[in-house]
Amino acid sequence: MDLALLKALNADRAERRAAILVTEMPDGPQRLIRKTDDYSADPLSGELEKRFRSGKSGMVSLDTGEAFLNVSLPAPRLVIIGAVHISQALVPMAEIAGLDVTVIDPRTAFATEDRFPGGSLKADWPQDVLKEAPLDAFTAVAAVTHDPKIDDYPLIEALKTGCFYVGALGSRKTHGKRLERFAEAGLDPALFERIDAPIGLDIGAASPEEIAVAVLGAVIAALRKAPGAGG
Repeated sequence: MDLALLKALNADRAERRAAILVTEMPDGPQRLIRKTDDYSADPLSGELEKRFRSGKSGMVSLDTGEAFLNVSLPAPRLVIIGAVHISQALVPMAEIAGLDVTVIDPRTAFATEDRFPGGSLKADWPQDVLKEAPLDAFTAVAAVTHDPKIDDYPLIEALKTGCFYVGALGSRKTHGKRLERFAEAGLDPALFERIDAPIGLDIGAASPEEIAVAVLGAVIAALRKAPGAGG
């Protein structure tokens, strides 16, 4: 492998950037394609898009032979804003599904190790936590506190950053007021449609556990199916 390409690929991994190393077989040239690149003219453009979404490496056929696509995607993350009952059910399910999970809540009555064992909990304000661990295109954000003082900042940041899923708990009336605040804050209204509100798949969920299932389903669908998912 070309050492310059290896160095570039390792840098992309460290910075949570999606990239695919294309190697023409058996001993052909290599090239590094990043998700942020314009690869529309590449003969593998369709296959590259599929691989960026699925995260699966493998061999593909070209007119000139075969090529191996080594896919490097950041581990998908789920940031839950609010240490509530829904979050208690959602954390273990999301971890089983392979997501790196963080729960953020500054309210000490909710944010306790007894309720969230295992190290996923950050008992601090979202502004402070996200300064140390910024959101990115491979992060999903689910805001479930019902408190604008806690939910609004991470939701706005998620939209600005291009998180692959942005969901918020609350009725349509509550969401309408939320959008009014976002517009007043100067957020582009074109981004508002990206918010999944009321949060989660429409499966008639009622209990916190059922709502957690609905949220996880929506997150997975956004990651694996939606156009442009994961960046």
